[in-house]
Amino acid sequence: MAELPRRSYEPDARGTLDRLRVLDLSRLVAGNTLTQFLADFGAEVIKVEPPAGDTLRAWKTKDVQTNWKLYARSKKSLGLELRKPEARELLKKLVPSAQMFIESFRPGTLEKMGLGPDELLKLNPKLVIVRISGWGQDGPYSRRPGFGTLVEGMSGFASFNGFADREPVLPPMYLADTVAGLYGAAAAMAALREVETNGGKGQVIDLPLLDPLFAVLGPQAANYRLTGKVKPRTGSRSTNAGPRNAYRCKDGLYVCLSSSTQKMAERLFRSIGHPEFITDPRYATNEERVKHAEELDTVIGDFVAQRTQAENVAFFEEAEVTIGPIYDIRQIFEDPHFAAREILADYPDEDMGDFPMHHVVPRLSGTPAAIRSPAPKLGEHNESLLAEAGIDAAAYRRLLEAGIACAGDAAPAGEE
Repeated sequence: MAELPRRSYEPDARGTLDRLRVLDLSRLVAGNTLTQFLADFGAEVIKVEPPAGDTLRAWKTKDVQTNWKLYARSKKSLGLELRKPEARELLKKLVPSAQMFIESFRPGTLEKMGLGPDELLKLNPKLVIVRISGWGQDGPYSRRPGFGTLVEGMSGFASFNGFADREPVLPPMYLADTVAGLYGAAAAMAALREVETNGGKGQVIDLPLLDPLFAVLGPQAANYRLTGKVKPRTGSRSTNAGPRNAYRCKDGLYVCLSSSTQKMAERLFRSIGHPEFITDPRYATNEERVKHAEELDTVIGDFVAQRTQAENVAFFEEAEVTIGPIYDIRQIFEDPHFAAREILADYPDEDMGDFPMHHVVPRLSGTPAAIRSPAPKLGEHNESLLAEAGIDAAAYRRLLEAGIACAGDAAPAGEE
């Protein structure tokens, strides 16, 4: 395994979102993706956690909270038992100082807690409120459990992901959640601009997991209306351009190849020793190449199978054909491009020594963002944040004893 570049946390880094305060009551990946983006660019993100902590803390690998360490970087933790009225009153005292409020409770729960948008906007008329759910704040399915897996199925994604002769394939990562989180970050910043630039008021952003994932699937609805046909599962082939597929190499690894323009297809045919394909009616146009994809894949696959992954990449790059290796995480660790651009870098960590994680995305030339601190312990910032609500050390200890504030493995007031 190649050595990754080592970076230090930058606690004093000032990002473009400096002085933006975000109260984050969300759980799991969507809300944490949204607020990770804001935190990376300098926002003060306060994770308001229950006594058990954000559910991400429980998603461990070899007893290490890898999900939490990644998604909660550069954030603060305030442990409050919001089922107790006293805790909710403490939270309300922080609302006037915040610009954003993020939550992911089942629709209606915030209102039952006395923290609905009407109440929050009374406390802070300029507050941007993001409400994350599976299906939206209204509609026939609004009360259904909103796990990303269910959304990935119902959105239409799984129906055309995979191969025609097998079952639909759900994504092996948090696709619905991360897409929603990124859409949510963009929407929250758009709403904040309305407040700060146009003199507008705060507002509520209804952010289901379903809508953003459906949006990124492209013109499926229009295609269906035009053709009356449901898009089939085609594996790694494209129904828009060809040839395009994943091909197995001599060493058992894979490459991905795409020839989505006419010139690229012609260049490919010459490079594999079949210049006659350029004028062959079956392959002369993109439309015909898509129709005859199986025949082309056989020819290309046979050619690729004679070389290793590295040899194929070198050969086709020399021929100026668009090809790339299909990497697993082991190969990503070893690739010099990932290291040179610090796409993946090691950060100090008390459990692992070095914790590898992706750098801030995307990169700004004038005001680059930074990872300012590791993910917080539960309740790590209780004392400093509650001091704003007039809670001194003695009062804080009473809150801990009463179960109104929760500190987890953070040291109680007055202890090292």
